[in-house]
Amino acid sequence: MNAVSSKPPVQPDGQSSLSEEELLRRMYAARVYDVARETALQPAPLLSARYGRTVALKREDQQPVFSFKLRGAYNKMSRLDPTQRACGVIAASAGNHAQGVALAAAKLGIRAVIVMPVTVPRVKLDAVRRIGGDSVEVVLCGNSYSEAQAEALRLQYAHSYTVVHPFDDPDVIAGQATIGLEILRQHPGPLHAVFVPVGGGGLLAGVAACIKSLRPEVKVIGVQAADSDAMARSLETGDRVTLDEVGLFSDGTAVKQVGVRTYALCRRHVDAMLRVDTDAICAAIRDVFQETRSVPEPAGALALAGLKQYIAEQQAAGEEGEGAMVAIVSGANMNFDQLRFVAERAEVGEQHEAVFAVTVPEQRGSFRRFCATLDDRSITEFNYRVGDARQAHIFVGVQTANRGEREALIAAFHAQDFGVLDLTDDELAKLHLRHMVGGRSPLAQDEQLYRFEFPERPGALTRFLGHMHPDWNISLFHYRNQGADYGRILVGIQVPPHERELFQRFLETLGYPYRNESDHSAYRLLLQG
Repeated sequence: MNAVSSKPPVQPDGQSSLSEEELLRRMYAARVYDVARETALQPAPLLSARYGRTVALKREDQQPVFSFKLRGAYNKMSRLDPTQRACGVIAASAGNHAQGVALAAAKLGIRAVIVMPVTVPRVKLDAVRRIGGDSVEVVLCGNSYSEAQAEALRLQYAHSYTVVHPFDDPDVIAGQATIGLEILRQHPGPLHAVFVPVGGGGLLAGVAACIKSLRPEVKVIGVQAADSDAMARSLETGDRVTLDEVGLFSDGTAVKQVGVRTYALCRRHVDAMLRVDTDAICAAIRDVFQETRSVPEPAGALALAGLKQYIAEQQAAGEEGEGAMVAIVSGANMNFDQLRFVAERAEVGEQHEAVFAVTVPEQRGSFRRFCATLDDRSITEFNYRVGDARQAHIFVGVQTANRGEREALIAAFHAQDFGVLDLTDDELAKLHLRHMVGGRSPLAQDEQLYRFEFPERPGALTRFLGHMHPDWNISLFHYRNQGADYGRILVGIQVPPHERELFQRFLETLGYPYRNESDHSAYRLLLQG
């Protein structure tokens, strides 16, 4: 388990001096129920039966804006004095906080300027404009929350707006803390742990401080996407860290640096932090759908992904815990087109699909032996193209029940003297190579293979191509729009050895995250000429 095993003492900090007593006072005085509802703590019978533990889902996706964020935003804005209300407020948000601010602005009659990154999913942008109406002005700026926040600060200084911070504000934290209070009231019986999704830490800080103050025996565990783990790293190192890049799949928690106040509260009250990958999040989205027939956004399923990982690791260690497990389903502002990607990856995340590259002799009877090795298992994907007189390379996806069956398949392939690469946990293979088997070419001399990510907005792909050196030939290109707010491409570029230094400088000025995959084993096996 990627847990924080000890909590170093917090050093005095005037900026972070929000005591538990003050937070609880603000929480009990919070006006969240002017606009929010007390959401259900819903039993999850399918998950409970699967794991032999009582599992429940705290349904914050049931709020009027389909997210918990309105609690903190409204609580903050409802407490502004007349002068602050007259000047208006400003906020930066990737989507859900913006909807909370928009609703509060419309309800309280306060003008709000909301800065959102240009990569924000359309469903969230449209919702902000609809909910806020004439009370809200939306400014699109930057490719991430951090860039939008910088623009919001610039506008705040220029116009004297009051900032409604998405997480690092006492009244925002107190508003989110009411979720913890509801959970304790709704489940007075034995409670082992509450799992909380984490971005900047407002929800985790509020819920943890509330629960630990009232029922200190209950564990509070934060869950982050593995590629956006600023809180986990900060707690591990004993100081707030700033990430160079954040993953964009769980956009609601894609924060490069956690708050000063939220960090201090989490250090005092959080028992552990877990990291989960994209496949685990996709599997948890499907689990929530199967339990509730609702579809959470990736950030909304983070907590359940962590809960599942926690139970699996407990069971593997032979530990039997007692008491219910609660996962906060924090939001359901899902971009519908993104469901294609989620459905494709959920099987792997649940370990119900294994993906292999298998090498068999190109001779009579080999294919029959290969099929016999698979037995009666369902094949989810099969790609093959002849390209060698001696060997055939096959890309195959197989439906499995668990990791043990995957390992048994590998052993069966080896028993037939078949070469096998297990690609089930390989991001390059699952994103791109599965669509490109058979792409070997003797013409692709000096080919370099790179993965890039770029904001999914008009002109981004054209800009990428426009920056290419005219003498560098693109020998391989794979791109598929997944309906997300970012795009992923795989590019093979023919760069002579004497131009590699110039090419490296080009990469550094391009401005997109990239990874060199030229030495990747699956690429060498399946694509390299």
